[in-house]
Amino acid sequence: MKIGLLVPANNTTMERELLAWLPAGSSCRTLRVPRGAGLLTQGTVPAYVAKAIELAGDFSGGDYDAIVYGCTAAGFISGAQADAALANELSQRAGRPVVTTARAMVLALQDCAAKEIAVVTPYLDPVNERLTALLADCGIRVKRLNSFRAADVDELGRIPEEEVAALARKTMSVDCDALLIACSQLPTHGIVEGLQREWNRPVWSSVQATAWQTLKSTSHLQ
Repeated sequence: MKIGLLVPANNTTMERELLAWLPAGSSCRTLRVPRGAGLLTQGTVPAYVAKAIELAGDFSGGDYDAIVYGCTAAGFISGAQADAALANELSQRAGRPVVTTARAMVLALQDCAAKEIAVVTPYLDPVNERLTALLADCGIRVKRLNSFRAADVDELGRIPEEEVAALARKTMSVDCDALLIACSQLPTHGIVEGLQREWNRPVWSSVQATAWQTLKSTSHLQ
């Protein structure tokens, strides 16, 4: 597969892990959306989204199978309808179908019939509240949530995979249908399978769900 990827400028995880989840030999052209040092908020998302839409035009004319909008918080902070509208606008600019990480997470959880879930994030509480609200609007209740509450992108980028796994184990419970690790910067490729075995429950990460939805949305091309 050939993917065009839009991610926050600070993201050092998604390209590597997306390709690890996709079929061998897949390739990715990554464009990085400028942003400040602070984590995205409802107030800063509009300017960020405008930059993403502008950059999407650089994919126009390329022979990509899909464009991936891998900006997790920027996708869910404004709600499902805004995320769908943005996907449509990005698709028009790029001339290719668009998969958003925010929508992919919801679809993955719905596919495994998850109704009550555990969630791990790196976000501050106002952003966690927006994620909880989006999932609730889609019929998914966040029963347990723990967060690293990273203060900025530097702190976020220093969170290692083993700490993500430890917080996941602290958060997940047998009374939850599934576990979601939300954020395309958090490293998860090496821990998802083990967590699934431990809990005998579905475990989804942002990047894993995005790869899954990208494969589904382009299956007619394969």
